[in-house]
Amino acid sequence: MYELFTLSNGVRVIAESIRHFRSVSVGLWVGAGSMYETPRENGLSHFLEHMLFKGTQRRTARQIAEEMDGIGGQINAFTSKECTCYYAKVIDEHLPTALDVLSDLLRCATLDEGEMEKERGVILEEIAMVEDTPEDLVHELLCDAALAGNPLAQPILGVNEGIRSYRRENLARFRATHYRPDNTVLAVAGRYDSAALRELAERYLGSWQPAEAPDMPAWERCFTPGLRRRNKDIEQVHLCVGFPGVALGDADIYPLSVFNNLFGGGMSSRLFQRIREESGMAYTVYSYPTAYPGCGLYTLYAGTSAQHAPRVLEMLREEVERVLRDGVETEEFRKAREQLKGGFILGQESASSHMSSLGRGELLLRRVQDEDEVIERVNATTMEDVMRVARNLLSGPNAASAVGRGAEELPEELLLWRR
Repeated sequence: MYELFTLSNGVRVIAESIRHFRSVSVGLWVGAGSMYETPRENGLSHFLEHMLFKGTQRRTARQIAEEMDGIGGQINAFTSKECTCYYAKVIDEHLPTALDVLSDLLRCATLDEGEMEKERGVILEEIAMVEDTPEDLVHELLCDAALAGNPLAQPILGVNEGIRSYRRENLARFRATHYRPDNTVLAVAGRYDSAALRELAERYLGSWQPAEAPDMPAWERCFTPGLRRRNKDIEQVHLCVGFPGVALGDADIYPLSVFNNLFGGGMSSRLFQRIREESGMAYTVYSYPTAYPGCGLYTLYAGTSAQHAPRVLEMLREEVERVLRDGVETEEFRKAREQLKGGFILGQESASSHMSSLGRGELLLRRVQDEDEVIERVNATTMEDVMRVARNLLSGPNAASAVGRGAEELPEELLLWRR
């Protein structure tokens, strides 16, 4: 079980004691990601995440690294479409230092203009890496096609023009708007003392002054059957086909996840067996659901040669139509459900994974599901649930993207199945 309390300024603290660990994982989760950016702000969440490690009023960038190395700890951060997380993992006795450093980054980073120029170049290189990694690029293009008109379509890294134009005042304004106590969750998992944690949270976060929440623009739509193609002089063609998914917190994520495991989520799945094992036309083929606040996406992916791309697209369509027509078999349903439970339990065997579940759940849903509840929901999922969700999501128009040699010449009817 976990404990949850709120500081007077609105910071929520959620923690789970795991006494047999000697480590503790701590994260500060902020509701700032690319889905909360206007087009003129796109990329600022990620840019700001980089800049917070470049020095504070009390520590230089080198001192931040040396202090964490000096206690044998790990520190890092990530930005997603829906949040930014700054996290550390340390031996339990060093929790005070970890929280001191993380809160210092969050509240007191100087956003030095000289460091900003260096980091601007780093981020432009990150964007170039995506352009040079076709498997990453084709997924970015699918988001742009399927979520057009929705801030979720915006790339987390931003675009070159925006990154080149941003100045310190852009970062400072974005931080003041989104980095607020009421928009922040402190998540802790591992070995810690409850009373000491309350004192530490108050010491390092209690004096943070509240700020007014901004008005967020309304979303225009959740799914669009769009198409994006990009020719590149590479050996393979990378293909994505996208369908509506389920939103974060929707109970249908359980039947969709079971369906995904049997359809394209592993080596025994239908897509893997048909397209790789039987036809030999692709080395990599898979599917996966992505759940965002208020919206979702279900993606099929295959990488193949330009010669085989039309046939691979046909096989993807045939497998979708076959499962919608014939349903799923009892044994593959049973295996898929067990696979889902096993993957979840095995993925929870670290303090970091527990901390992530706590922080993400509390920040985005204000609710955390424990292991027993998740397993109970998976066990309660029936074959009828699986087919209801599959037919609901896969029966309508799809979106698609293609990157590689001859991608722009692929016939539209091979990529968009129901217009």
